[in-house]
Amino acid sequence: MIDLHKWLSIVGVGEDGLQGLSAIARFLIDQAEVIVGGDRHLAMLPSHDQRQKIVWTSPISASVAEIIKRRGQSVCVLASGDPMCYGIGVTLTKQIPLSQITIIPAPSTFSLACARLGWSLTEVETLSLCGRPVSAIQSYIYPGARLLILSEGKDTPAIVAEILTKRGYGGSKMTVLERMGGTQERIVEGIAATWSEIDIAALNAIAVDCLADAGVVSLPRIAGLPDNAYHHDGQLTKHEVRAITLATLAPTPGQLLWDVGAGCGSISIEWMRTHPRCRAIAIEQNSSRLRYIADNAAALGVPNLQIIAGKAPNALKDLPQPDAIFIGGGVTADGLFDICWSALKPGGRLVANVVTIEGEQTLFKWYEQVGGNFTRIAIQRAEPIGKFLGWRGMAPVTQWVVVKSSATHQSFLFQ
Repeated sequence: MIDLHKWLSIVGVGEDGLQGLSAIARFLIDQAEVIVGGDRHLAMLPSHDQRQKIVWTSPISASVAEIIKRRGQSVCVLASGDPMCYGIGVTLTKQIPLSQITIIPAPSTFSLACARLGWSLTEVETLSLCGRPVSAIQSYIYPGARLLILSEGKDTPAIVAEILTKRGYGGSKMTVLERMGGTQERIVEGIAATWSEIDIAALNAIAVDCLADAGVVSLPRIAGLPDNAYHHDGQLTKHEVRAITLATLAPTPGQLLWDVGAGCGSISIEWMRTHPRCRAIAIEQNSSRLRYIADNAAALGVPNLQIIAGKAPNALKDLPQPDAIFIGGGVTADGLFDICWSALKPGGRLVANVVTIEGEQTLFKWYEQVGGNFTRIAIQRAEPIGKFLGWRGMAPVTQWVVVKSSATHQSFLFQ
């Protein structure tokens, strides 16, 4: 049962307007004292409607504050489709208790697109490019992937087509679905490499059937991307060691990683690639490497990687508390361990990799304080020796890992 006494309602509206709403959704709108929405939604109300209106502003936080001020009045927010699918409902429920809100969704853009295309919603990749970097699409592209994308506007399909083509997926089929559910609904189809349609409605979604060009090597979502996937100056955790390190860090959706001495950013980038909700902060002092981190993050589909220019430990002050910390450089810096260990959440993991004796000595001092365990990672690759192949060893990596106890704030061995 819906509690009609809740002061805030959020009603999803489709392209068919108010006439397409259920009786309960219409009731919530009709009994509201204050109506909130964008110009498009507010224009659906009768011209003689004299109730107070709040139009979304930028930043949207100002409008949310206006809504909260009216607690005790009956407020109705008009939203597009499903308010909890990349919608305003997600924002509002983070600041207003759900016990005070009634949410009535309409079909989401993704549901409507699947109905038009005959796709299974549980078997597609969904993402929004509204107010988000377009490069976020990069991590979703792989052979056979089906993507459903909420567009920023009329220019988004052409931008997506260009990204697909440059990535080696120019043969991918693109379908642009405009104004779904309304009288002006239209579907436009084409191929990414030859996409030329410019007469696109601002309100659109993009469906992509990803098809890789011949010879294109796909990038996996699991840890250990090929080394040549990165721009770097040699300061790169090699892919075998990277895979082991990410497995040790054990990312979980929603967790935050500090990548200290990030180099070209490979650890934090692959941490974020494991799941869309994984977050990371890359800390690096070298200006050239900072540019590499930004370029690699965009190219590999994690443009939201936070990059901090500075030297640890000073650069670590006032950063959000991490769930995991990786130290890939600068372990001998004075005070680094104390700040990292103090900041790390109870139950969090700290992993450090070194290749020097001095680095090992530092790690052993840390081990004497809080325990943990050591692993020596030695990799050999077969390389030509004249007409034959021989083994060439990479520099051995000493890895130290410790988990901060959630009970006593002391450490125990990582098992």
